[in-house]
Amino acid sequence: MAYGKDLNQDLESEKTSRINSAGLINSILENLWKNSYTYMANGDYLKWNSTLDAIWSILGGDCKDGDDDDVLYTGLNMKIYGLGTLKSRVGVGFSQKPNPNNSHQYHLLLKKALFLRRLQNKQGKGTAYHSDDDDDFD
Repeated sequence: MAYGKDLNQDLESEKTSRINSAGLINSILENLWKNSYTYMANGDYLKWNSTLDAIWSILGGDCKDGDDDDVLYTGLNMKIYGLGTLKSRVGVGFSQKPNPNNSHQYHLLLKKALFLRRLQNKQGKGTAYHSDDDDDFD
């Protein structure tokens, strides 16, 4: 240990860094959710899915490979990708027709979005947070 080093200063800088990072992460998540809802409403499943994956890249950082959340998220993705393209139309040129899987894809993407929102809340980064340490005072 170096003499003359102020340990309180190091602790203070770490606390500031964590606080600033948490605020930045919440801001990024809020923007991603806003975009996600726009893509959902517009029926742009490809962008909706990509935005949900961006949200996972933040929230999944607090999960371990192979844990329940990781397995569930991977399973949802496998089901979504197993249905083929996320585009609203399939085929080429004049032979294009509506994607017959869009309805099923929509419900899987909605399930994916709800999973991510609940995970965000569970991690304390969302709109609803409950800690077992909280007192139940009314």
